[in-house]
Amino acid sequence: MMEAGVHEPVQVHFDDLDAMGLLHNSRYALLVERAIGAYWQRLGWAPDPGRSAFKDVFLAVREFKVTYHAPIAGAGDLLVHFWMDRMGRTSGVYGFRVLSADRAVVHADGYRVNVNLDPATLSPAPFSAELRAAAEPLLRASAPC
Repeated sequence: MMEAGVHEPVQVHFDDLDAMGLLHNSRYALLVERAIGAYWQRLGWAPDPGRSAFKDVFLAVREFKVTYHAPIAGAGDLLVHFWMDRMGRTSGVYGFRVLSADRAVVHADGYRVNVNLDPATLSPAPFSAELRAAAEPLLRASAPC
């Protein structure tokens, strides 16, 4: 059976490391952001409404949880495996794992909650049908859309 979601390659750079040569704890969230952003940009999403294939361009992270399992030492290539556990009317929950490039080691896992906002009011706004359709391949089979 195929795993749900996407495996997106990311890189750890020298300036992502702490004084001990390990990936700094705050950089795990950055790697997840880069992976999810790269995926959506390939589908045509852009932060500029004039350039975006989707009208949903004002998304805010409401919650981010990371559990660390094995440190990442040094710069190099990794994978971020991510999927959507749930997509509600105005918010979505991504699950993720930060993996070694060969997928043998789970360095961290967690979840991230995004809320779609109306740019004029900063209030939660329903996701568009276009964004829902584009997110469908990320949804776990048991997750309602």
